[in-house]
Amino acid sequence: MYLQKAKPFLKWAGGKTQLINDIDRLLPRNLFTRKFSYVEPFVGSGAVLFWILDKFPHLEKIVINDINEDLINTYRVIAAQPKELITVLCEFQENYHALHGEQGKKETYYYEKRILYNSRVTENVMQAALFIFLNKTCFNGLYRVNQKNHFNVPIGSYKKPTICNAENIYAVSAALRQVEILCGDYEDTLEKTGQHSFFYFDPPYKPLSSTSSFNSYAQHVFNDAEQIRLRDFCRKLETRGHQWLLSNSDPKIQGTNQTFFDDIYANFRILRVKASRRINSNAEKRGELNELLIANYEHEKTLRVIV
Repeated sequence: MYLQKAKPFLKWAGGKTQLINDIDRLLPRNLFTRKFSYVEPFVGSGAVLFWILDKFPHLEKIVINDINEDLINTYRVIAAQPKELITVLCEFQENYHALHGEQGKKETYYYEKRILYNSRVTENVMQAALFIFLNKTCFNGLYRVNQKNHFNVPIGSYKKPTICNAENIYAVSAALRQVEILCGDYEDTLEKTGQHSFFYFDPPYKPLSSTSSFNSYAQHVFNDAEQIRLRDFCRKLETRGHQWLLSNSDPKIQGTNQTFFDDIYANFRILRVKASRRINSNAEKRGELNELLIANYEHEKTLRVIV
């Protein structure tokens, strides 16, 4: 009934739609000749997930995970209760659009919904609807929480944003029927691997400056120690014969000699690719920057470090 391809249902800082072509050409060749399990421990908006599901329709197993409980609740609600979610989102959209031209009332509506969301007392469908509503109406679609796990992004400037894309929600729901959805630490996904597993990691990126941190997607900040713990997990995967590809920011920019990832992933293959950064409080700092794609396998286009 729903023929549309599933696509990300959220705006998301660091979403990977723009890197799909680079990821595509760096996939291990053996994925095309055998069945395998796909594991994505930091699913975020799911851009790579939905692309993988479309490209490999006969996967052995699909597992996604994220530590953000509200994000995972939204995935689970879309998977199990799309109709109920759409009903609430349509109401939000109708009410919000009716306030067009009345900025004060629109702001009141937004902040009332933000307070309700942060109270976390509503049932799952309403909480998921609030999550999507705030994502579509907040500043730049940014998801950020403080140490109390309170979403604190101000209202955005969108006039009449699409809050309910019913067709895509149904498409996502259909795609998620074959997906196991976990919520917890990324290391827990190791227990879900098949004999042949391919992992794609899109962790919170290492900030490029003290003012460019967008890694507060959950209560606990993903700092350098966490980046090293992730590297250790990647080493463990390799010892068990699993293949993985990881993306991250490239701190080696603007003539600096910050070689954090070059150092900790020195035994793996690193490629620098171009990506656009659209979320920054300073408009002059938005634009095209290097990002890293790191892998533990050879590819017919041998991964290389580009200085």
